Amino acid sequence: MIEGVLAGEGEPDQVMADRGLALVRDDSLIQAAVNEALEAHPDIAEKIRGGKVQAAGAIVGAVMKATKGQADAARVRELVMAACGQS
Repeated sequence: MIEGVLAGEGEPDQVMADRGLALVRDDSLIQAAVNEALEAHPDIAEKIRGGKVQAAGAIVGAVMKATKGQADAARVRELVMAACGQS
């Protein structure tokens, strides 16, 4: 990113946005990805609901992959846990 600023591509925020490096923090977008991951992996979702909260890492990983690593991982985990009744 710094090289983009130095090359005259704009301010840091603009370079990040242009290069797709900004974190996704929009809860509606993240929640949609969480819902899709939970639907795609019902066995893992059931483990989380059953108290095996460490299984949430697999869902967080699926969401991060779906968002190309741009989602806020901490927020993804919060939404996964809430969706599985583990708030």
